[in-house]
Amino acid sequence: MVPSIAALSTDDTVTVVADPCVGRGALCEWIRDATGEDQLAKAGDVLLATPLRIIFIAFLALIATRLARRAIKRFVRSFEQPDVQRTLGSIREKTPAALLTTGPVNMRSVQRAETIGALLSSITTAVVWTIAVFTILAEFDINLGPLIAGAGIAGVALGFGAQSLVKDFLSGMFMLVEDQFGVGDIIDVGDASGTVEGVSLRTTRLRDVEGTVWHIPNGEIRRVGNKSQQWSRALIDFEVAYETDIVAAKDAIKRVADEVWKDEAWGDSILEEPEVWGVEAFGPDGIAIRLVVKTTPSSQWKVMRELRQRMKAAFDAEGIEIPFSQRAVWVRPEAS
Repeated sequence: MVPSIAALSTDDTVTVVADPCVGRGALCEWIRDATGEDQLAKAGDVLLATPLRIIFIAFLALIATRLARRAIKRFVRSFEQPDVQRTLGSIREKTPAALLTTGPVNMRSVQRAETIGALLSSITTAVVWTIAVFTILAEFDINLGPLIAGAGIAGVALGFGAQSLVKDFLSGMFMLVEDQFGVGDIIDVGDASGTVEGVSLRTTRLRDVEGTVWHIPNGEIRRVGNKSQQWSRALIDFEVAYETDIVAAKDAIKRVADEVWKDEAWGDSILEEPEVWGVEAFGPDGIAIRLVVKTTPSSQWKVMRELRQRMKAAFDAEGIEIPFSQRAVWVRPEAS
């Protein structure tokens, strides 16, 4: 073994010889012991040991990424299973103020889980490979302090320059986690309303009743009115003339609503027995009687159309007048 410190007794001075393998691996020491050449040991360490360590670091990063993705995928899939949904349902029953039920498993919950899983996988991959890159750079004796400082400054500058993009991503993530709406829901976001066709971390895609597709950045959504989550309500005000017997009109409305409720073609769309709440308002032409029907999500409009059609026939059959605006027109003959 070549000593790192040699004592020269000729002039009683001590000369310190730097060890070329200080801070290097065992391969450098093995080559030096075998050949007795310091430069060869350093070169062998640079050409052999350093690439091997880089390959090993990359291999560990790859394994860690795959394991993390597999764990995230298993975690996300577990929330799509009926057993987990039943467990969450029992927890909601015990703590109704803490958790709100979102109904049975559907395509919306599956898509939400997949989107969150993809987000977690991307974040995990970025973190693992960032650590791996910095570790590889350290193998080349590169000072990482200025790089980390520069990356921090660049991150701050990017954050200021892309505030709207970061805002969209954060808003989209919270909307997915909180299950504010999903694909198939009918929502109102103020500037646009319609059926949700797609939800991503940056934008929400709506199609309104006219067929127009709206792409709305998530950060621009200030409020959301979901018209089809959990259950819906068909609310109709039927107007009758002031001379109409209110009790008879309420009985007719209740009878027609119950017929629709008990109809096999419509019974699946109505969740509870229809209720006639009574006189709602006195209008300029007649009296409004309110009917409410609890329906399945997004079924309120078709139920309302069916109720209006049957109610018109029932009013005509019983002689109940539906008021309408009338106008008297006076025609003056021209003076001779």
